Amino acid sequence: MRRFTETSLVIATHNAGKLEEFRALLTPYGVTVTGNGDHGLPEPEETEDTFVGNARIKAQAAVAATGLPALADDSGLEVHDLDGRPGVHTADWAETGSGRDFDVAMERVHRELRETGKPAPHGARFRCTLVLAWPDGHEEVFDGHVEGHLVWPMRGKKGHGYDPIFVPEGHEQTFAEMDPETKNGLSHRARAVEKLRLCLGR
Repeated sequence: MRRFTETSLVIATHNAGKLEEFRALLTPYGVTVTGNGDHGLPEPEETEDTFVGNARIKAQAAVAATGLPALADDSGLEVHDLDGRPGVHTADWAETGSGRDFDVAMERVHRELRETGKPAPHGARFRCTLVLAWPDGHEEVFDGHVEGHLVWPMRGKKGHGYDPIFVPEGHEQTFAEMDPETKNGLSHRARAVEKLRLCLGR
């Protein structure tokens, strides 16, 4: 595994919530974090059908545009009773004619679960795959996941995405009801970052 000894890293995302999570996780290691918006970068089209494939597209696009190392993630919610959907299409389920609306996405999850006729609790998993890419073409890949179950109606205002309907295993609060510090210590992204830490060179 290559050690990451640089002090600047582009997080290849326009998602403010995701950027803040990464900043909180990486700043203690002396890494200055910027996002796509800081560099005026467009959002590349995600054309792969795997988390690692889409993360790679985003990381490589940011590296090519900035000349800096970049970290990208592709993450999503896999609902067991929906055969793993929405999975890599997690963000797509939130698309509307006026942008992303995750309330719409969560309502779709709830509706499709009702249509299955299967009883609660509905097990689910948040997954995250990180791709760390350097300008010389080298990459490292890190995976993390957290198991849990879904609740309805939505609960909490502190998270983003599908956080208001996801309760991690061993807890009673949804991610959106937890303080950010608590969630960051439990999340799929935090678990992938735990593996990333091994190459931070700090």
